[in-house]
Amino acid sequence: MSALLSVRHYHQDILCHEHGHAQLVFGLSGHLQFEVAGMGTRVSRQTLAVVPADARHACESRNGSECLVLDVPAGDWLERHLGDHVDASHRLLEKPRKVELSAAQSGLVNWLAASAVDDPLIARQGAILLLASLNTQAQLRPSPGLPLSALNAYIERHAAHPIQVADLAGLTGLSAARFHHRFLDETGLTPMAYVRDKRLRLGRQLLHNSRLSVGEIAARVGYTSQSAFTAALSRQFGETPRALRERHSGDD
Repeated sequence: MSALLSVRHYHQDILCHEHGHAQLVFGLSGHLQFEVAGMGTRVSRQTLAVVPADARHACESRNGSECLVLDVPAGDWLERHLGDHVDASHRLLEKPRKVELSAAQSGLVNWLAASAVDDPLIARQGAILLLASLNTQAQLRPSPGLPLSALNAYIERHAAHPIQVADLAGLTGLSAARFHHRFLDETGLTPMAYVRDKRLRLGRQLLHNSRLSVGEIAARVGYTSQSAFTAALSRQFGETPRALRERHSGDD
């Protein structure tokens, strides 16, 4: 496993992996697009992303970013170091989430990032302080999330028809501009990029699970031409509709 605490620099190269220990990624500067177990978010100053153990996650930072990363050791490390905070720490680390930090918590993060985190004592005590500071519900203050399940269901029901940002915003009670900002912050994608991704994933699913022609599938997921659908699918998944269908059939 990596060092307990480390300052890491992220760039536009996409990193995608998983590991057997939980991880906390604290934003220091810039913006890091982060996806954990299919949930997208953006890590920036005064926020952190929680990565549970064994959760598949990916990240990239087009303009560069810097983060303080806490790699929580597996096994009984929490039990040996967190005392009465251990149960709350387990709850914090059990599922992906984005957390907004208080000014005091952000100050601690910045102080540790500027310290000698390669020193085992500083790293250990710093990690304990960070975890302890996050372990009350009042301090966690997670941002209220958008209703992604309802938004996903709406996109799937209306995939064959034009979908506007205002249509999605209406499901949340937000203005289109506010919804766009919130959606980008929570998922790392613009609403329209998210809709496009959902349409293509639905198209791939139909290629795998139906006998519909490529043209029929294209229409069902909102593409006016088979060629436009084929080009978009190839860009997204690196394979043509025919190749995707044949490969899936070969796996059966």
